Amino acid sequence: MEIIRADRSGFCFGVQRAIDLTMEQIEKNEKGEKRPLYTCGPLIHNRSVTGALEEKGVGMIQNIEEASEGDVVIIRSHGEPESFYRTAAEKGVALVDSTCVFVTKIHDIVHKAHAEEKGIIIVGNPEHQEVIATNGWCDYRGYILQSREDAEALIRNHPELFQTGRKPVIVCQTTFKVEILEEILGVFKDKNCEYELYNTICSATRERQDACRELAKKVELMVVIGDRHSSNSRKLFEIAKENCKNSILIQDISDLQLKQAAKYNKIGITAGASTPEWIIKEVIASMSENVTNTTEKNPMLDFMDDIENSLRLPRLGDVVEGKVHQVTEDEVIVNIGCKKDGILKKAEVSLEEGQSLKDVFQEGDTVQAKVMKTDDNDGGILLSKKKLEINENYKELNEAMENKETLSVKLSKKVNGGVIAVYKEVTGFVPMSQLADTFVTEENVDDFIGQTVDIKVLRVDNKRNRAVFSRKAVLVEEKHKQVAEVWANLNVGDIVEGKVMRFTDYGAFVDIGGVDGLLHISEISWGKLKNPQEVLNIGDIINVKILSLNEEKGKISLGLKQTTPEPWSQVGTKYQIGGIITGKVVQIKEYGAFVELEAGLDGLVHISEIANKRVENVSDELSLGQEITAKIMDIDSDRKRISLSIKAALNNDEAEEAQDEE
Repeated sequence: MEIIRADRSGFCFGVQRAIDLTMEQIEKNEKGEKRPLYTCGPLIHNRSVTGALEEKGVGMIQNIEEASEGDVVIIRSHGEPESFYRTAAEKGVALVDSTCVFVTKIHDIVHKAHAEEKGIIIVGNPEHQEVIATNGWCDYRGYILQSREDAEALIRNHPELFQTGRKPVIVCQTTFKVEILEEILGVFKDKNCEYELYNTICSATRERQDACRELAKKVELMVVIGDRHSSNSRKLFEIAKENCKNSILIQDISDLQLKQAAKYNKIGITAGASTPEWIIKEVIASMSENVTNTTEKNPMLDFMDDIENSLRLPRLGDVVEGKVHQVTEDEVIVNIGCKKDGILKKAEVSLEEGQSLKDVFQEGDTVQAKVMKTDDNDGGILLSKKKLEINENYKELNEAMENKETLSVKLSKKVNGGVIAVYKEVTGFVPMSQLADTFVTEENVDDFIGQTVDIKVLRVDNKRNRAVFSRKAVLVEEKHKQVAEVWANLNVGDIVEGKVMRFTDYGAFVDIGGVDGLLHISEISWGKLKNPQEVLNIGDIINVKILSLNEEKGKISLGLKQTTPEPWSQVGTKYQIGGIITGKVVQIKEYGAFVELEAGLDGLVHISEIANKRVENVSDELSLGQEITAKIMDIDSDRKRISLSIKAALNNDEAEEAQDEE
């Protein structure tokens, strides 16, 4: 078997830098700084690395709102939007910025282009954190494309983007496939659309993809090592599959079927940018050592083997089987077929309350146990049933992890960074970030101790006898089921009750029975708003209309103004020509001023109708926000225009005064 490793594989510069900065913070904590340390989302897409960081006390939050004053939050290499930094500063959260330098460059390009009011096109996966963060540096106004169909739709729906005289700026996700970028650019070239391109695909990514492509053409089996959530690992697998039909994507050696791989004589290996070197070497070493020799058996040799086995002592950790020779109050003597007896101490047997060894074992019983010590100084071999049960328990944990099953554990004690949980004879670790689906502080960890809770198994290390559990995963799964039920009962056009949860620059998020919907600022009021907080407060209970549903993307669009009549639909009943109104000046133009009669309903006072004199400049007579009284001169419902006159109202008042004097 020949194993060839691609020239470019494993950690890239940006990932290594993120790991190094995180380890520096861990060392500071170990030396006494003791500040809560978190990553916002997984630092890198590799469960082995993130699991190791959890064990070192690095928690995980999903957004900056979960952090508290004094916390240290590490920004992952994918980066974060501009608002993330502002929120952190407001909350007093310290940031360790491990954003990849190539990603930072994209943020700078986008931020500058947005300031210059240029159109911005981001080529990449809209669900990828890097693309989400990049869009956050242009106020989420970028057009995100991930296929030639998206490019064609953009030209069709937004032709103005290419007709303003300012070429739109194009940037690309650093780990995106070069071929797809070229397809998208080809669409723009075919349509004679001009643009300003910044090819921001990372050179390391291009080299890694090229090396994978060339190697895949030369081998019989291509093995791509990387986390399934890693964008660059999945793209490497796509490239490998295109050039070698026998290609597989594995996360580590546990995913590789060695017997299956042994069928191939020439195997290629590559790895994603988030794959540690030790995992790559472990896979290569395991494949290299997978040599099976077969020899014919001879009965006489079997007999000689039996004699030799009777003389050979079992090794530490071996599982042995034997017959019970004697049972006392404190130990069980077991004949394990060698020159020494096995000794099973009471402390190494799981007994129920009130049970004795004699209740469990009888002479002649067959017993399996694990070797703890090959000599107890009295010529015996110390055995343990508990340790054997622990092995079985770990098997159960592995099965539960693979099948995503739920298990029950008891939270026994608080430790640094989380709590210890007990599953049968096994103790596992629940990181503080995995205790609940809400943020947990050091102060309220004690509230969980002594509880029996359901968990999911995140990681099992059989060699080190370690396991990591998550209660949060169970709660999130339950919440997803509840959310699915909510989605099943939602329909476009329904008016539902919701609670205002949080604000953004572009609107408010409203909880409608367990799922959040976006109430865009343009859908809040029939009038114009600069900020949603002009009319809403956190915690407000409001009725909203469902405008659109996209369950696949988990997006719901809501409308508040649609629950009240559109102002123009009632103009005829509320306003008449000749009527006198009071309104607020909301806009001043050279030709007059617009006056708000009510939200969503404006009237125009022409410059000639402002005063009983010639007005040269509207702003000399009126100011924004000024309350005025005017007379309705005309209502054009078809064109949705109302003509007002301040001077007619003044003349009307003067006429009434004169009449009163008479």
